[in-house]
Amino acid sequence: MIGEVKNICCIGAGYVGGPTMAVMAYKCPDIKFNVVDSNPIRIEKWNDEDLSNLPIYEPGLKKIIKKCRNKNLYFSLDVEKHIKEANIIFISVNTPIKTTGIGAGKASDLKWVEVSARQISKYAKGTTIVVEKSTLPVKTAETIKQILDTESNNLYSHNSKKFTVLSNPEFLSEGNAINDLLSPDRVLIGGDDKSSINTLASIYKKWVSKEKIITTNLWSSELSKLISNAFLAQRVSSINSITALCEETGAHIQDVSLAVGLDKRIGEKFLEAGPGFGGSCFKKDILNLVYICDYYGLHEVSKYWNSVVEINEWQQKRISQIILKKLFGTIAGKKIVILGFSFKANTNDTRNSPSINICKKLIEEGANLIIYDPKVTIKQIQDELGCNLNINNKKNSDFEGNWSFCKSLNDAFLKADAVVIMTEWSEFKDLDFEIMSRDMRKPAWIFDARGIINISKAKLYDLNLWSVGNGMINNDNLKNKF
Repeated sequence: MIGEVKNICCIGAGYVGGPTMAVMAYKCPDIKFNVVDSNPIRIEKWNDEDLSNLPIYEPGLKKIIKKCRNKNLYFSLDVEKHIKEANIIFISVNTPIKTTGIGAGKASDLKWVEVSARQISKYAKGTTIVVEKSTLPVKTAETIKQILDTESNNLYSHNSKKFTVLSNPEFLSEGNAINDLLSPDRVLIGGDDKSSINTLASIYKKWVSKEKIITTNLWSSELSKLISNAFLAQRVSSINSITALCEETGAHIQDVSLAVGLDKRIGEKFLEAGPGFGGSCFKKDILNLVYICDYYGLHEVSKYWNSVVEINEWQQKRISQIILKKLFGTIAGKKIVILGFSFKANTNDTRNSPSINICKKLIEEGANLIIYDPKVTIKQIQDELGCNLNINNKKNSDFEGNWSFCKSLNDAFLKADAVVIMTEWSEFKDLDFEIMSRDMRKPAWIFDARGIINISKAKLYDLNLWSVGNGMINNDNLKNKF
């Protein structure tokens, strides 16, 4: 039985752990929050006096960090110390898809979850509530329990230890994470120990109404997270599959999305057409679901969910092929400006970004890419695409593509053959078409993979346009649309 909670530790200072603990600290000033991580560079950035150097960009995050850091919110490398002090420990570590072994390509790699559980087992004192925060396959809690129970039942241990395990999955939308944490749709807590559930719920009740706090068993909680992400990804793939049909028939995807979304049974969310979903969760969680279904022999269910991932990959391949086709079937040596590298606006997260596959394909075809994103760093792009060939002077022929990083749009369009809008950053919605038309090489193309630019305004200038779900924009279908 835990009395008053005074210390909370979160293992993992990533996209979930950092913002979640920051908001909790903001709402619970009487509790000390320690976010620990084994990555010294990440911790150094969380502690940087210049808040623009935080490792994660989320609107509203800097303000909360400024208010709480070094008051009741701390970022540290001292995992042992803060585990020992904690009444509640959140596990919020990375769970990527396995690259080798059984389940490679589909199952989650639980290496860091196991490492965290063993650290907790070794260093924790007294009664400790352990909370799964990472997105995990169903039944992961059993693994954590087995590791923790081994220490609890250790006859040679000098410390009396007791652990309970809860599942408290995050339902954050990157770019809106702070609002999601401050005003959540729901807080889900799964477990089999009522006292521990009530303890965690009491913390959330300081700013979340009790009607939004849902309690279940562990397995329902774990599975709910996977299914929630799978359903959202399904909607993205569904609307993107219709973009090709709209382009062939002359329908406009924005009109279709509006009409479909007004049906109350369906709703308007996640019906924005684009180059496909990205981020750390959707693909990983669907492939986890595919793996679980295959494990239990539910192969038809597995094929159904795998098709959601396949449509996502097909959309990216389709856009790459359209760019190649419109630029006379060859892009070798041509300059193409890529606007946006994060997987969505208002985040610097590039994991599984649609830009990655599309940029790789264009480079393979020999294009010279100029990549601009307001929040993504050159190192992130290097990690995803490999060395910056242009900077390292490793280009071997005129037909080998390369890329370079652009810090601003001032000179990006000079002699460019095409511009590809990959992320829906607000600054891309109102581009200066006059400058683009003046500086770009004719015939100049804009490929709007997000459907965000003002088409009627862009057509006032000598620019060729392709928009996802609308196809090539000419004067005839422009009149039909407007």
